[in-house]
Amino acid sequence: MKTWTKRIVGISCAAVLTFAVVSLSCRKTPVNGSADTAFAETRTDSPVPSDSLKVMQAMQDAFRSISDTLLPSVVEVDVTETKTVQANPLDDLPFFFFGMPNQGNDTPKQQYEQKGLGSGVIVRRTGNTIYVLTNNHVAGDATKISVKLNDGREFTGKLVGADSRIDVALVSFESDDKSIPVAKLGDSDQVHTGDICFAMGAPLGYSQSVTQGIISATGRSGNDIGSISDFIQTDAAINQGNSGGPLINIYGEVIGIDTWIASQSGGSQGLGFAIPINNIKNAINDFISKGKISYGWLGVSLVDVTSEYKDELGVKDITGAFASQIFMGSPAEKGGMQPGDFITGLNGKDVKNVNQLVRDVGNLEAGTTATFNVLRSGKKIELTVKIEERSEKISTDNGKLWPGFIAVPLTDDTRKELKLDDEKVKGVAVTGVQEKSPAAALRLQNNDIITAVNGKNVKSLQEFYEELGKAKKSVNFDVYSNGGTITTGTYKF
Repeated sequence: MKTWTKRIVGISCAAVLTFAVVSLSCRKTPVNGSADTAFAETRTDSPVPSDSLKVMQAMQDAFRSISDTLLPSVVEVDVTETKTVQANPLDDLPFFFFGMPNQGNDTPKQQYEQKGLGSGVIVRRTGNTIYVLTNNHVAGDATKISVKLNDGREFTGKLVGADSRIDVALVSFESDDKSIPVAKLGDSDQVHTGDICFAMGAPLGYSQSVTQGIISATGRSGNDIGSISDFIQTDAAINQGNSGGPLINIYGEVIGIDTWIASQSGGSQGLGFAIPINNIKNAINDFISKGKISYGWLGVSLVDVTSEYKDELGVKDITGAFASQIFMGSPAEKGGMQPGDFITGLNGKDVKNVNQLVRDVGNLEAGTTATFNVLRSGKKIELTVKIEERSEKISTDNGKLWPGFIAVPLTDDTRKELKLDDEKVKGVAVTGVQEKSPAAALRLQNNDIITAVNGKNVKSLQEFYEELGKAKKSVNFDVYSNGGTITTGTYKF
């Protein structure tokens, strides 16, 4: 036998011998002489009472069933976006990871591709076209989209439509496989705090992940993603890559689309947020039929107001939304709504806050008639308004925003901020003056104090809006400044 052969055999024998010794030592009778040695694999009893174990097994079976049913409808959405930036003088460095210096307008521009990953859920099939719901921040700017199913198959996706206001997008792909399942959409209005829920998607690229938690809260607002969604909060783990994935209830129904997290680390801290599915159902139809969402438009500028503000309006302890300004020629103006109206109801439903009213008006179809309940100078008024379709061009035209500023009551804090020591000065302070608006045309500036409207003194916020409402063809203001009063020019409308 050759030397190297002997060594191998020797080593093998040594290994076998060592294993034998270890095995024997593991089964050696304890020093105390007892032969009743118990091994883990021989234990048959359960530490959980049988009745309790049955309940836990039933819950586990339910969780398995929900996962098995929904995961085939959950997809990974891989996207590529083309970015255009100023040419990087350091061509060998990954310039998109760093801030670029200002190199002037003459610096040539170059393009690069940035890849991203999110999640989505299949919500509809029409023939061989399958539709996937995801986030706008996932697919809205994509130049290339790939949809990956739970079985590993990949399809080329196409952007059907996207909307930044509620941060949703619809992607489609083609397949004649009729076995690809469509998820069932639930009723997010029935979601309550404490409900069990599941988040599904591809967190950090780990496809087909399922996390479980509860509904922590509903009606949340916040973040700079979207502007008209009342988010569902959950402690089910949501991480980067979960965006666009579904939030599921115990009935296996989609109740939300995961959108953002509140985190100091960038990872899950038990504060995940999803768009309620009821806020999106109509968007699916709009995307498919028109490629965009059609929002109803009222034509008012709504603001949240403080308790002091509400006191001056005479609406203390009343929930609603304050119409600080009205677009001239808008449905609101045509229906008789005025700046200073406090909107308390829409079509028989109480208005709780600005966000709710914006959502509800946006869901109204153009051409439909809506009934609004408002409080004006302490009086209840019912207005009938014919809703129009929202146009970005019209809704951002400050030239038609009346009066073009927000009036603020002269509280003690406001007087202190304005350094207004003269207690005899009564009126309202001016803030939020809009460019190209009637207020700008009258040369009003932030921190001005209006003491009269069309020569009529106003001592409070309520009196200001009363007089403003009486102005039908023209208006001017008396403005207090530096111990004296000046009268603006006259604005005709």
